[in-house]
Amino acid sequence: MRTAEATRDGRRYEIVDGRLLITGPQPPAHHAAVIALMVLLKHACPPDLLVAVNSLAYRPNLTTTLRPDLLVCHRTDAGPHVLTTPPILAVEVLSPTTRTTDVVLKRTVYETHQIPSYWLLDPTTQELTILALTPTGYTCLAVLQAEETFHTTHPFPVTLTPANLTK
Repeated sequence: MRTAEATRDGRRYEIVDGRLLITGPQPPAHHAAVIALMVLLKHACPPDLLVAVNSLAYRPNLTTTLRPDLLVCHRTDAGPHVLTTPPILAVEVLSPTTRTTDVVLKRTVYETHQIPSYWLLDPTTQELTILALTPTGYTCLAVLQAEETFHTTHPFPVTLTPANLTK
């Protein structure tokens, strides 16, 4: 089995500093939110960038391999299954079983490996948190609730409304 892959058993396997993380199957609301965000981003994505959903593992070094729910990278950086350069956006969709890993552990790993943007989408509360990397770490640009909208230009221009992503 390759590292950081979604398998037929519905689990996701990732490695952080040599430790195996196993995430169980996610609820339908999680999958629906991932798909809604993927569609929105794919429609706005310029041709030189790639929106990937669970198809690319991010492997910054030999002891860490993560598979964000969604990532955006330069097409030229994407290998067949692995991305070794930082994506320009990583997105995690929160669920009760992944909340701590996504909010604490993955945020730290993505920040350490210089991923410019990190978004956290909570389909249960219809909340989207947008973080941007600064010289001192991630800074929160916005925390959107339900029908609130936010227009971002990174990784490319797109308008985000959590309720539209979590229906």
